[in-house]
Amino acid sequence: MESAIFLIAGFIIGTFGTLIGAGGGFILVPLLLIFYPEFSPETTTAISIAVVAVNAISGSVAYARSGRIDYRAGLIFAFYTIPGAILGVLTVQYIPQHSFNTIIGILLVGLASYLFVKNKKDITFIEQTTAKKGCRAHTLVDSSGITYNYTYNPVYGNLVSLVVGYISPLLGIGGGIIHVPAMVNWLKFPVHIATATSHFILAVMATASVFTHAYKGTYNDPAILHMILFISLGVVPGAQLGAMLSHKIKSNVILQVLAACLAIVGIRILFSSF
Repeated sequence: MESAIFLIAGFIIGTFGTLIGAGGGFILVPLLLIFYPEFSPETTTAISIAVVAVNAISGSVAYARSGRIDYRAGLIFAFYTIPGAILGVLTVQYIPQHSFNTIIGILLVGLASYLFVKNKKDITFIEQTTAKKGCRAHTLVDSSGITYNYTYNPVYGNLVSLVVGYISPLLGIGGGIIHVPAMVNWLKFPVHIATATSHFILAVMATASVFTHAYKGTYNDPAILHMILFISLGVVPGAQLGAMLSHKIKSNVILQVLAACLAIVGIRILFSSF
């Protein structure tokens, strides 16, 4: 029965996590905090980041078929997440449980509020073929023939990626809930390109985090491996569905769904912390 629950949870996590490019850790971590309060922050984040890695890899395969991944930006940003990811894994063990819950709750509610304020109206992107000073222009044509022209500042993207790399394994949330809003609102990526590229970045970053946890011996408990296995078995088909749905849903709706999910789980965790 427990294995079936893990499968269902994994499918939901894979679908919503891939749809909004967030990896699904923002769903799994609150669930683990609520239903497995005996887990240490290190165990919670280790389970979540392993599932995020599977979700991100599966989702990236689907997004690669859609042609919406900016590989040049994705590879560079992913490179900058790795040092932070390793540091995050090594420092999570020093965070007290209550502080961990509070940080997660505040972060989720804060991001939700920001997205609600910034995205009250449909997002439109002005096509730019000439990059401003310090910015990089890029044109991407997806598998449907849609052309995306946009510019972004790679230095800002690298800085964001470094921070995301540290926060992601530290809190086990995948990092997409920070990367996607930053890429859309600060770096000015089109939403569909941001979600796909964020997932690709997550695949690299989360895998590095998993190897670090494995080296530390965090996954030595058979019960933890059982949980990760069955959640992951649900995540893989869920990620494929999420990537498919992303083609059919408007950009502003994706961000509104992300904001609503963040607000709900953030408030729930904050209430449980006091």
